[in-house]
Order: sequence, then C-alpha cells, then structure tokens
Amino acid sequence: MVTYIIRRLIGAFAMLIVISMVTFGIFFVVPQWAGATPEAMASRYVGRAATPETVHLVAERLGFNDPVIVQYGRFVKGIFTGATYDYGAGVEQCPAPCFGYSFLSGQPVWPDLVDRMPVTFSLAIGAAFIWVVAGVGVGVISALRRGSLFDRLSMGTALAGVSLPIFFTGMISLVVFSYGLGWTPPGGAWTDFTTNPALWAYNLLLPWITLAFLFAAGYARLTRAGMLETMGEDYIRTARAKGLRENQVVVKHGLRAALTPILTLFGIDFGLLIGGAVLTETTYTLPGLGQFAILAIRNQDLPQVMGVVLVAAGFVVVASLIVDLLYAVVDPRVRLS
Repeated sequence: MVTYIIRRLIGAFAMLIVISMVTFGIFFVVPQWAGATPEAMASRYVGRAATPETVHLVAERLGFNDPVIVQYGRFVKGIFTGATYDYGAGVEQCPAPCFGYSFLSGQPVWPDLVDRMPVTFSLAIGAAFIWVVAGVGVGVISALRRGSLFDRLSMGTALAGVSLPIFFTGMISLVVFSYGLGWTPPGGAWTDFTTNPALWAYNLLLPWITLAFLFAAGYARLTRAGMLETMGEDYIRTARAKGLRENQVVVKHGLRAALTPILTLFGIDFGLLIGGAVLTETTYTLPGLGQFAILAIRNQDLPQVMGVVLVAAGFVVVASLIVDLLYAVVDPRVRLS
C-alpha cells in the first residue's frame, strides 16, 4: 500500500511539472513564436504612456530577453519562493506563491484567487454531495427495479439532465423559483459560511440543485449500468446462497464493485468544479473562480488568466490523486497490483 501511494504521489508531482511547462509555454513561448517581441510583452507592465526606451528597459529587467529555460526557472521559482519585479521606477516583491501582478489592478494575483476560492469551494462541495447521493441512489434503485415505471421515468429525467446545458436550466430555475415564486434569492447573493451558515446554504441552494441536476443524471446512468452488470456476477449469487441479507448483498458486494468508474468520474468532475464552475457562477453571478476567469479573459489580463489555469489544473491533479488512493480502499485488488 505504501509503494502504491508513493507511485501515485510521484506521478502527481510529475503531472504538475508538465502542467507548469505547458502553461508557461502557452502564455510566454507561443506569443514569441507568433512574432511578439520582448518589448511587446513588457508593454503591458508599463502602461500606454511609456516611451520605447522605458519599455525596452522593463523587458530587460523582467528577463524577457533571457533564454526560455531561464525564464521558466524564474517562473517556477516565483511560485515556490516568491519573485522580485524590477520595473525601473520601482521594485515589487511578490511573496510566494507568486503568479505575478494583474495588468488591470496592479495587485498580486494570488490574493484575488484566495478571495474567490470560498465561493467556488462552497458551490462545488454542496453540489457534489447532492449529485452523488441523488445520482447513485437513483441508479441503484433503477437497477434493482429494471423495467419498472420508476426506472423509465428516472432514466428519462437523467437523459434530459445530461442533454440540457447548464445555462439553460440555470436561467429557467431563476425565472421560475427566484423571480416567479420568490422561493430563492436572485443571482449574485453570497454570504460567507462563518457569518451565517443558514443564509449561506439558502443563497446557494438553487445553484447547488441546478449544478447537481446536470451531474446527477450522468451518475445515475453510470451507476445503473454498473449495478446491472455487477448483480449478475457469480459472487452475488454466492453471497445470496450464503444467506446474506439483500441490503448487504446490494451495498457491500454489488455497489462497492460498481464504484470504481464512479470514483474516476467524480475525481475529474469535482476537480474541474473546484477549478471554477464557469457557467454556473456566470449564470448566478457568483464571485468565484469561474467568474474571475471570465473577467480576466475579457480584460486580457494575462497573469490572472495564467493563475486561474494553474490553480484549476492543480485541483484536478489533486482530486485525481485522491481518487487513485480511494481505489485501494474500494477495491482491494488495486493494492495487490
């Protein structure tokens, strides 16, 4: 088990290195290949009124004329130990983890990301709990009652949930439940959990349900297919022949064996949501990482975009690592392999 964990940790670290290289290449190397000069890249740090001499000096001091490998090493070092930005008129110390300074606000990117994380975490955790419980539960019942009215209705609803885009269901939910019935607050309402837990949950209830409806549909279909395959295995018949109660057969032997693909899907989905539920946060105007990414792209704020990309990729890698470790708990055969 220890060897298995070490292998997965090494693989996750290697993946983070590859992601940092690809991200650096996209935002720094590719523009130079496309014809952007070091002065053109440095011009975003000095404003429109700067003279060509000032822009050239800033490009030199920021190291845009250095070899690519040197620039990448400085980029990685800034994430772990901080960075120093010399703009000529002054020197800025960016503490670790340093993702640079925003072109628009002139403030460090990392504190802005941290301020947005509680919103995205709250949205992702609440929605994930609902879609896992609802999706897996409906999938199990549908598999045990195959061909029944419940099975047909639930799978039809799941098909609709997978097919309808989140911005459509989100808008319909706002029109019906917020502006029509007045049961939930309109978009943009956000309260920190530490301030008022009840109001926090109330404000996020509609985004949770809307987001969970999309994901629960896929989990219900996947769970149903896995349970139908598992419940026909020989060891299930053996468990019943041994006199085990039906709930033990279903949960301990059937559902546990069908959880492996569900865990894989959950790790990817949850990691992506932690990185920013772009459409949901935009629909409900929630000030999370997703909305932050959209605003950064609109403003062409390169450091902010790069920070969101790295943070989102890091969450996906960490979520995948946790899922890999949970494999060994769900399926003991993973430990032996």
